[in-house]
Amino acid sequence: MEEGLALIAWLSVEFILIYTGKGVITTLSIGRWRGEQISKKEGRTYSAAGSLSFMRDGQRVITANGLFFAGLSFYVALAILLLYFA
Repeated sequence: MEEGLALIAWLSVEFILIYTGKGVITTLSIGRWRGEQISKKEGRTYSAAGSLSFMRDGQRVITANGLFFAGLSFYVALAILLLYFA
């Protein structure tokens, strides 16, 4: 039971981090870059193994792993700023 709840909690956190990363990438690049469509798994087809981003049709596409790291970096930077101003 506890393992199931831990799995659900981790999937929720991962979902939040990926979509936060997608928002951060879109905002900072002013729409020139885009996040991978999670359901299509474009990264498996178009990028090298382990890649965080790739080019497709002249546009930079950030993979799900790249979005995860972007979201995580956003929250780490936010925590550092909050600690600095506290």
